[in-house]
Amino acid sequence: MIGVVVMAYGTPASLDDVEGYYTHIRRGRPPEPHLLEELIGRYQALGGTSPLRAITEAQAAAIGDALGDGFAVALGQKHAAPFIEDGARSLVEAGATSLVGVVLAPHFSKGSVGEYAKRLDAAAAELGVTATTVPQWHDLPEYRRFLANGIASGLMSLPARTKVLFTAHSLPERVLVDDPYPEQLRESAAAVAASVGLDRWTGWSVAWQSAGRTADPWRGPDVLEVLDDLAGTGRADGVLVCPQGFVADHLEVLYDL
Repeated sequence: MIGVVVMAYGTPASLDDVEGYYTHIRRGRPPEPHLLEELIGRYQALGGTSPLRAITEAQAAAIGDALGDGFAVALGQKHAAPFIEDGARSLVEAGATSLVGVVLAPHFSKGSVGEYAKRLDAAAAELGVTATTVPQWHDLPEYRRFLANGIASGLMSLPARTKVLFTAHSLPERVLVDDPYPEQLRESAAAVAASVGLDRWTGWSVAWQSAGRTADPWRGPDVLEVLDDLAGTGRADGVLVCPQGFVADHLEVLYDL
């Protein structure tokens, strides 16, 4: 049997878990009190929790149904239980002789998907099985068709001079040195835009979002800056944001956007 670890970022299960969750993200460094208060406020604005966990579990179940016999699927998260190591262990204990990792992020970066793959490799080695991770899937026709259909539907209720902004999570510039992430994002955006018939210069562009609060410079332009520019210059009468780097509604989509 082949075990499939569906890997995702994770989210706090309740407001009480926010501090531990962000401490894990910060590699054991608790967030400062004012930052913790702000983070809790964001989740409160969403009703107390993010829908990410339920969506991720449903996506993992759908992958299992699509694969059928000969495969077993488990969820493994980066910053919340069940962790990647937990998912790998549960599959091996259930009889899996090898593991395949699928990250719920379409585009590869060594600072995101690469880290998931390393953790799965380490867990597999400890369990005595082999592991491989699907590096990216942004070029799947089904994924691009899904985005194109959503954009075409959204544009129907917007002005003719509407600009589509394809967004993804920003990363520090130091992480993006010789990294394929920016080019993959532009490639998928260009393909989707072309299939919808968007003008290359006035119809769409790539923007970044949700940059971390660190001293390092993060890739831009930020989507908020782009929105301000479009509003200030009058180059568009409407904006449609396509968060192509995400596969679920969560804090970065529901709050940041």
